[in-house]
Amino acid sequence: MGGLRSVAAAFVASGPSGVAVRTRLKQLTPGDEKVLLLVGGYLGSLASKDLKTRCRDGLEHSGESWAGRKRELTPLSSSRWAGSITKATHDQWALARRCQLAHIQNLEAGVRTIEDRLSLPVGQKGTKKTPGGYRSRREWHAKSRRLRVLQDRLTTARADREAGLVHVARGGRQLARTRHHLDAAGLTESAWRGRWEAERWFCQADGESGKRYGNETIRISPDGEASIKLPAPLAYLANAPHGRYVLAGRVAFAHRGGEWADRVAANRAIAYRIHLDTSRDRWYVTASWQLPLTPALPIETALTHGVIGVDMNADHLAAWHLDVHGNPTGSPRRFFYDLTGTAHHRDAQVRHALTRLLHWAHTCGVKAIAVEDLDFAAEKTREKHGRRTRFRRLISGMPTAKLRARLSSMADATGIAVIAVDPAYTSRWGAQHWQKPLTRTTRTTTRHEAAAVAIGRRAQGHPIRRRTTPPPQHRSDAVGHRTVQAGPGILGREEPRPRIPGPRTRSVPPGRGVNAGNQNAQHRPGRSTEHETWQQDSLPLSP
Repeated sequence: MGGLRSVAAAFVASGPSGVAVRTRLKQLTPGDEKVLLLVGGYLGSLASKDLKTRCRDGLEHSGESWAGRKRELTPLSSSRWAGSITKATHDQWALARRCQLAHIQNLEAGVRTIEDRLSLPVGQKGTKKTPGGYRSRREWHAKSRRLRVLQDRLTTARADREAGLVHVARGGRQLARTRHHLDAAGLTESAWRGRWEAERWFCQADGESGKRYGNETIRISPDGEASIKLPAPLAYLANAPHGRYVLAGRVAFAHRGGEWADRVAANRAIAYRIHLDTSRDRWYVTASWQLPLTPALPIETALTHGVIGVDMNADHLAAWHLDVHGNPTGSPRRFFYDLTGTAHHRDAQVRHALTRLLHWAHTCGVKAIAVEDLDFAAEKTREKHGRRTRFRRLISGMPTAKLRARLSSMADATGIAVIAVDPAYTSRWGAQHWQKPLTRTTRTTTRHEAAAVAIGRRAQGHPIRRRTTPPPQHRSDAVGHRTVQAGPGILGREEPRPRIPGPRTRSVPPGRGVNAGNQNAQHRPGRSTEHETWQQDSLPLSP
């Protein structure tokens, strides 16, 4: 047991900090679409220039320079448009810095792994925790060359970070690279150009509490009327007072529409974003707002009615319902999803699987779902797993962080708590202690379902193993107490099990065995039934 790492305590995952709902802008006239195109393109050009200025400032950026950028953008648009642009620029630069740090850490991990393996003899086998040497001299030579490449990239990335230099492409670097591979992407140059321009548009406004309908720039009334405050150079396009343009269509939010209507009626802050989906040629509007921070539910309260343990896999969720004592009840459930295709398809598959899981949890009456606190960010490198391309593809396709965040957001609306547990040894110990005992003639328990039981028991604070091994010599505790037994507060824990009268086998007919516990009632050699008082007659003295 000395080689096992310590297991962290389970905790209740925090709920969502905000809400974002999207709906389609319908019944738009050609004039409406023209105005949206002009506004998005003009504000997008201002956002590109502002991002360039922010990247040029680097680490020397301060609050004064931020205010200066906003003052420069105000006469070109408006004070609120300028505030939204500068805030989006700041968020994008901060995201680029975090990604840069993650890239450096990934390069450092790769360099360390290659250096360790190069120092070992060729062909030396590794262990479960550390890889061995490379298989051949050819592979050793190729990895030594790759080490120089990674070291050069690491040096460049460190220099950029120290200088405060980040590399950001508005519209996405992947879409920018697609321009050079249009045939492989199945796009024409005009189709790519339309998608590129749509991604670089900017038409989003931050909300303001106390203002009419929660937003002065992009405003949607309770009856669905949407209007936009036009930038100063485009004010001639207004069809309403105060330089506003009112869209012809009506907006209605199907999901969380009641919450949105309550915030609009109370003039609470709501942020809006209007964008174009070029693949479908449809306009959409996204409304988002922040949620008040609520204290996390105590884990003891969440586990009052049992728990559902969930094991996340590449193509399905394995779940099992556990009672308050940690015993699996009923049959396991599997919720499948397909993570191939577009990002929207993958997200829809995950949401559908989680919806079915929450419906099942509501049917079982539980108030807690236990999941593993997984993060494969450090497990996807090609240097760590080498030629195990299938395994690398497997762990890369598992939506660990996204699935847990989505589950926490969806479960918060249903009153179900999400408990995150340490993933150490759950699959191994679950298969060791639960897979075979839970297998029936009509049901084969999988390794993933056994892991779900282990996850649920760890969330409840129970050990994963089913029962302790009996003492080796005899029934007493000759070699010490059992490792798992009833607590001191359990009444009757030192008493023997009650004696149930009657036969112990089904082959004995009724009425037999009533005196099974009475040894005196059984005619056995040496028992008191044969030791009755008797006297031998005297021998006859005469014939």
